[in-house]
Amino acid sequence: MSASSSSSSSSSSPVSPAQAYAAARRRVVNPKLAEFAAELTFDLDPFQRQACVALEDGHGVLVCAPTGAGKTVVGEFAVHLALSEGRKCFYTTPIKALSNQKFADLTARYGPKAVGLLTGDTSVNGSAPIVVMTTEVLRNMLYAESSALDGLGYVVMDEVHYLADRFRGAVWEEVILHLPEWVRLVSLSATVSNAEEFGEWLVEVRGDTSVVVDEHRPVPLWQHMLVGGRMLDLFAGEDPAGELRINPHLVRRTEEVGRVHAPWHNPRAKGGRAAGARGPRFKPPSRVEVVQRLDGAGLLPAIVFVFSRAGCEAAVAQCVRSGLRLNSEDEVEQVRRIVDSKTRDLPDADLTVLGFWEWKEALERGFAGHHAGLLPAFKETVEELFVRGLVKAVFATETLALGINMPARTVVLERLVKYNGEAHVELTPGEYTQLTGRAGRRGIDIEGHAVVVWQPGVDPKQVAGLASTRTYPLRSSFRPGYNMAVNLVDRLGAGQARDILEQSFAQFQADRSVVGLSRRVDRNREALDGYAESMTCHLGDFTEYAALRKQISDREKALSRQNSAARRAEAAHSLEQLRKGDVIAVPAGRRSGLAIVIDPGLDPMGEPRPLVVTEDRWAGRLSVADFPAPVAALGRVRLPRQVDIRSPKSRRDLASTLRASGIEAPARARRRSGSTEDSELATLRRALRGHPCHGCQDRENHARWAERYQRLLAETEQVERKVAATTHSLARAFDRIRALLADRGYLAAGTGEKQGEQVVTEHGKRLARLYSESDLLAAECLRHGVWDGLTGAELAAVVSSLVYEARRDGAVEARVPGGAVTEALTATARLWAELEADERHHRLDRTRQPDAGFAWTVYRWVRGESLEKVITAADSAGQELSAGDFVRWCRQVIDLLDQIRDVVGPGEPVGKAAGDAVRGIRRGVVALATA
Repeated sequence: MSASSSSSSSSSSPVSPAQAYAAARRRVVNPKLAEFAAELTFDLDPFQRQACVALEDGHGVLVCAPTGAGKTVVGEFAVHLALSEGRKCFYTTPIKALSNQKFADLTARYGPKAVGLLTGDTSVNGSAPIVVMTTEVLRNMLYAESSALDGLGYVVMDEVHYLADRFRGAVWEEVILHLPEWVRLVSLSATVSNAEEFGEWLVEVRGDTSVVVDEHRPVPLWQHMLVGGRMLDLFAGEDPAGELRINPHLVRRTEEVGRVHAPWHNPRAKGGRAAGARGPRFKPPSRVEVVQRLDGAGLLPAIVFVFSRAGCEAAVAQCVRSGLRLNSEDEVEQVRRIVDSKTRDLPDADLTVLGFWEWKEALERGFAGHHAGLLPAFKETVEELFVRGLVKAVFATETLALGINMPARTVVLERLVKYNGEAHVELTPGEYTQLTGRAGRRGIDIEGHAVVVWQPGVDPKQVAGLASTRTYPLRSSFRPGYNMAVNLVDRLGAGQARDILEQSFAQFQADRSVVGLSRRVDRNREALDGYAESMTCHLGDFTEYAALRKQISDREKALSRQNSAARRAEAAHSLEQLRKGDVIAVPAGRRSGLAIVIDPGLDPMGEPRPLVVTEDRWAGRLSVADFPAPVAALGRVRLPRQVDIRSPKSRRDLASTLRASGIEAPARARRRSGSTEDSELATLRRALRGHPCHGCQDRENHARWAERYQRLLAETEQVERKVAATTHSLARAFDRIRALLADRGYLAAGTGEKQGEQVVTEHGKRLARLYSESDLLAAECLRHGVWDGLTGAELAAVVSSLVYEARRDGAVEARVPGGAVTEALTATARLWAELEADERHHRLDRTRQPDAGFAWTVYRWVRGESLEKVITAADSAGQELSAGDFVRWCRQVIDLLDQIRDVVGPGEPVGKAAGDAVRGIRRGVVALATA
């Protein structure tokens, strides 16, 4: 269902009697919504009202709408309902920054006593009736059957489309599946093309759910391309069919520039000009020029997506060097006050290494970078200044597009390619929509603008496809893991746990995907019946005769492969016997004729590749492929001690010597097939000739139908195998995980009342409380005691290897502290290798290999060294580590150490060391980020 409207103040136009009657009726039918709407400063859009009405009527809701359309109003109404009913509301978000932002919004509205905040490292007023939290916190509560769930009436899942995230998406489905049935779920999603499918699944697992879809942008979006210094519209109206028409002036302009210029390459980059490059290189406008162009057109504030941290920092540095200033003196003073307020707790000794002064200067000028490597305090400051209009241009990576409330008038895309952690890939239509969705501030801008910077090779049709495509479906990334498996078995038992997994959105989509395949199988089976009828022979069973023909064909191919392999082996053996000076005959190909062996080219690890000179003066290496049959020396000639085959004179002399030797190439022997000597093949051929159908006049016509039958049968059986593999796929993966956990002692056969069931062992109960990508490896390390006896700093170093992941493959070899740390890391790696072998045996996803790249850094930090020393040491060791990265990895190490302390107990040696490590890490900039 689609609805569209723009918000307007209720006092801006007179109300007709009909409108007044409708409003009065709504107040009677939906009094809670009327009460909520009366507190708003704007009228609700139709889609917002529709969703709120469904909520008040007792339904769950799924709301899909573009970025900035006002979906969160529905979530806030759920909060209002919970408070009015004396129940709790949990408001979940995918990231801490969003949680902090929502916590501030709700606290301003309902007061600090009514609102709490729970993230991985922050706990504020957790028993409040409204609690904002990251989705993982709620998942952990559900598995622990926390008393905080008592009285829970509503759960808002903001950015629920995040369940497609391949690393964390499963958490969203776990929450949806495990929430008590009386809890009403409010799911808020960006626009996806399969909202109805997602809604159908929610109805299946949560009961009555209303799906509200609104594709109308509250602020219209104009699409442009910046070609050199000219900004041109991407579209020029619609064609007669109602489809958007690409601007012909833009197409003409890009073709003209593309013909004249070669692609631009940074002159400082490695390598020179490409061979054969046409014309002068095209130089796209600099980032400074882009900002100035937008400023001149009144299109600031803008977000410029660069897709690279280094690119963001370089862009800010370029703007500073250029002398660009976007802020007035009054705005500079406001920036200084906010920066001082946000950063006053930063240690003075750390300001230089944090790049504080350069960052502050850029902010005062009105521009900044925004990426995952920024210090949290810096990032939050940039966000606040941008929202206040004191930062006019932000150079950002795509992380800014996720939910954070930072709308702009304009969004600029430097490229349509980004690095996804593994490879450079093109933007999808969904990603393009998510990024450009930031353009246009509701209530401020009349229209938003999306600008793609053109460069040779970028086709306006490609950009138009991204901008106009509406097919970006939500795909589940759900799959069972070790922690999930032991929690499910412990709470529900293996049988009921399998049923829960069968209810996941992943299995729902998988089962739907096989519906079409099943229909195809049915169609194929009908066609096979027709083929079978067409190949019916009155003399006998033609299916049997066709099977004999196929057996003969298969046997002939197998013999041909065997003979080919045998001939190759014989040829390779014969080449190994050749010596320098031997004269041989190359039997076929461009080099056929006589040749002198200059070097036998023996290779202990592979096949020989003799270096030869032929009678037509060609020099080069031959391979086994040049000899279909074994080769023998036809004679020998004397060669000089040193032969320079690069010299034309030397090759000419060798060819003369060869011709003067009197040796002649033998006549080519015909290759004999070994198939006639095969007894099995002979038996099959006799059976074929003796079959009644062999004498049928229509035999070849029947045979053609039989071949079609065989091809379609093979295709049908392949599709049936695919259907079988897809159906119940998650439950089968769960069974394989349980088998591995049982082998390792985390699950065991039940006794007494649990006879015939699987139960969780003591080791399994530890695993159930470890929420980490390497949960089972952490449990194994605790179980085998490989971390026993470590100090806080040593334990932090070793545990970091389970959470840290270098940003690029082929990173420098990690330097680690010696002694106990090296021994513990070695023992951890050994356990990982054993676990990985077990996972391979059980056909499971592999646990990531421990990465010790952060071990030395966190070890030094826990021991009390300054941030400057720690970061400088990491840089000198070849590590790419910003202050923001350092804080982020420290927070992840703290999270796992906290879990370890709670699992083993703070009184145990490892638990005490974990507590010491957490206290050692949580200081300075890290303490500020986790406050």
